[in-house]
Amino acid sequence: MAWTWRFETADGAETTPAVEPEEFTTQGDAESWIGEYWRELLEGGAERVRLSDDNGLELYAMSLREALN
Repeated sequence: MAWTWRFETADGAETTPAVEPEEFTTQGDAESWIGEYWRELLEGGAERVRLSDDNGLELYAMSLREALN
């Protein structure tokens, strides 16, 4: 199974991430990656991210800005 992140601006529009994600084979790998790069992604214009599996099932969405608090 593959896991992918969708990157969005504050208004919900999809955006290109400042750091290109790799291909993730586990949910844990995807979550570890976002934990490592969330600051660079936020500085590059991504405000929110959504994690989905390769079946298109969205697991959750979260705000990168809230991670600052």
